[in-house]
This record gives sequence, structure tokens and C-alpha cells, in this order.
Amino acid sequence: MIKNIDVFEKDPIPKAVFKLAIPTVLSMIVAVFYNMVDTFFVGRTGDPNQVAAVSVATPVFLFFMAAGNIFGMGGSSFLSRALGEKQYDKAKKISSFCLYAGLITGILGAILMLTFMTQILHAVGTSENTFGFAKSYLSWIAYGGPAIVISTAFTNLIRGEGAAQSSMKGMMAGTVANIILDPVFILDSFFGIPCLGLGVAGAAIATVIGNLVSIVIYFAHVLKPTSILTLSPKYFAVRNGILKGVLLIGLPASITNILMSLSNILMNKFLVVYGDFAVTGMGIAMKANMLVVFVQLGLAAGMQPLVGYNFGARNFKRMKGVMKFSILSNIISGVLLTILYLIFTQEIVSVFIKNPSDIVIETGVKMLRALMFSSPLLGILFVLNFSFQAMGKAKESLALAISRQGFVFVPCTIIMNKLIGLEGLILSQPIADIVSIIIAISMFVFMNKEFKQMKKESQIQE
Repeated sequence: MIKNIDVFEKDPIPKAVFKLAIPTVLSMIVAVFYNMVDTFFVGRTGDPNQVAAVSVATPVFLFFMAAGNIFGMGGSSFLSRALGEKQYDKAKKISSFCLYAGLITGILGAILMLTFMTQILHAVGTSENTFGFAKSYLSWIAYGGPAIVISTAFTNLIRGEGAAQSSMKGMMAGTVANIILDPVFILDSFFGIPCLGLGVAGAAIATVIGNLVSIVIYFAHVLKPTSILTLSPKYFAVRNGILKGVLLIGLPASITNILMSLSNILMNKFLVVYGDFAVTGMGIAMKANMLVVFVQLGLAAGMQPLVGYNFGARNFKRMKGVMKFSILSNIISGVLLTILYLIFTQEIVSVFIKNPSDIVIETGVKMLRALMFSSPLLGILFVLNFSFQAMGKAKESLALAISRQGFVFVPCTIIMNKLIGLEGLILSQPIADIVSIIIAISMFVFMNKEFKQMKKESQIQE
């Protein structure tokens, strides 16, 4: 029934991890490239206020991503465990529920965002110079909200059934479309060719179209007879544990995005006090740092279906082998990328804005280098968090979700800002990362005892 059964059960661990992780990492890299190109073309307008507006508005945009992750991450985790237990009918119900519940959530989110747009923009820290640009950007994002939710959900659901290459194709197709459309919609002209010149609004429109392209690719995959997923509403169900099973992991996973949004909002509100140059500098630094973060996220997300399937099948030896290999791969990639970023920091920052002032470059360089402090070990946190999600460990997943961007980051930001001002804000994220890594490792050591007990119980039943 499952086309990719060998990758779950028989392939050597390195081969299995890379078979699922490499397409995921490539998708993430293309997505990062898109984000960089997006910022690059907005920066080509020569207006720092538009760059700052996108930086301020992006956390609100991430709320739609968070909604998508409720059904994507929650559904993917539940799906892979169901496949490991050979419950194929349940897998269809999970995918149908995620599709239609995600669509309804996206529509409601769009209505709320458009209704309370002014209040939202004031809350996230827009200045007089950036308010109009941010409103234009978010209005178009709201219109495409349902598409963003569905696209985000199916990226993960398709990966959850082991079809990482199909997930990659859909994500990359949407991203490439987005990149091609960016200069057309954002700039007045490109290589002498007249364009629409819509500025930040053009960036948002290109983003929405890109998500629609991804959805077309995803749905085409689901309609193939080799896919266990379905688009049919006849399988839609909320009872018999479907709703609970998706939300149990989906909500903690989405909280990561929500807290990321809220932490970025908090950071921007503190930074705007120091001037728009500080908001612009941090926006550029975070965009540049996304390559490192997304590579590590991709490695972790790629191995998640393997962990979930083998947890469902009670093959704990293979499950832990997957986790160990993924952590090692993440550490190696984190170290190599950190070295490259520290060598070429100024060149990387300079790519993102046209005719920048010295203070913007100086601030961006300082912020990017600070963000890299935790990068060599950050992958440990991602692997353990995705593993907890794959196992259905809601409490552990929630604890990690609210640590890095929540109860560790928020007080750290407030305290560091009061103690040493802008320098403290710059250091708050890497400090929160290191503390969260320690928490994740401690949780897994404790959980390992539970695995041993579950293994004994499985052997007795056999």
C-alpha cells in the first residue's frame, strides 16, 4: 500500500535519512533563496522604509504559516505513525481533515486580518514611515491566506507519507514562480523591461501566486494512485481521535511559528526605539541567517517521518539510530555554515539593500554574527523537537516550542535590553537558543528510559 515502504523499514539509516532529508533541505534552501531574493528586490526600490515594512509585517504573515503547521506538522506526525501501525484508512481521514479544516482556518484568518488590519499594524510596531507599506503588503497576504495555509499543510503531509521528492517539487515550483514574479511585480523596470512597480504589494502578490502554484503540484501528487493521501470530502472526520490526534501535535508545532511571530514583534518594538536602521539591520540579519536555520530544519524535518513510522512500529533501535545520525549531520552542517558566514558577513549583509548607509551595514553585520553563535549546535534542538512531534509527545514538543521563542527568549530580551540596550537585544536570541538546546537534551535523556520500558512490553507481547 505504501510506495516508500523500504525507506521506512529496510534502507540503511544514512541512505533513508538522506533520501527524505536531502529533498527537504533543497526545498528549504530554495525557500531561503526566495526570501533573500524577495528582500533583495524590495531593497532595489532604494527605499529602506519598504524593507523595514516587510520586516515588521513578516511576523504577522507567519501566523498563516503557523495555521498551516497545525494541520501540516500535526497531520504529518499522526500520518506517519498511522502508516507504521498499518492503519491506511485512518491515514486518508487524516489528510482529508487537514485539507478542509485548513481551508476553513485560512478563510477565518483572512477575515480577521482584514477586519483588524490597523490595530494589528500598530501592535507590531510600525512607524509613521512604514505603516502604509506594511498595510499594503499584509492586505494581499490576507487575500491569499487560505492558499498559504493549504500549501504549508500539504508540504508536510506529502513528506509524512515518505514522498519527500514530491514535496520538494511542489515547494520548489512555487518558490521559483515567486522568484520570477518578484521583479515583475515589485520593480518599475528590470533589465530595461517595464514592470508593474508595485513595491512591497508586488512582493506579497508574488508570494500568494507562488503558494497557488505549489498547491497545484501537491494536489496532482495526491490524485495519483500511489499516494495514500486523499482530497475527497467523504473521508473527512473529526471523531475517533482524528481531531485530537492532529491538534495534539499540530498546536505545539504551530506555537513555534506563533511565538516566532510574537518574539519578532517584540524585538521590532524594542528596535524601533533605536531607529528604523536597527529594524532594517535585524530584518536583513534574520533573512541572511535563514539559510543556516532552514538547512538544519530541513535535515530535522526530513527524518521526522522515519521517527514517526518506526515509533508506530515499535522499532526503537532504528528510530534512535535515525535521530543520532541526523544530529551528527546537523552539527557538521552547522559548523561549516557558521565558518562561511563569519568569514563573509559583510558581503552577505551588503547584498540585501541598495545604497545602504554605513550604520545599516554595521548594525546588520553585528546582528548576523551574533545570530551565528548558536548555529553549530542549533540542529540538536530541531532534531529532538521534530522527533518529539513524530512520536506524538505533545507535552515535550510544547515545552520546546515555548522555550526558544517564548519563556526563555522573551525575558532574556527584556532583561538584556534594560541592561545593555541594543547590544543586549542582539545577543538575546543566541542565548535563548543555547538554553533551549540544554532543555531539549535533558528531556530526551529522561524520555529514553520510557523507550526501554516500551521495548520490554513489546517483546513480552510478541
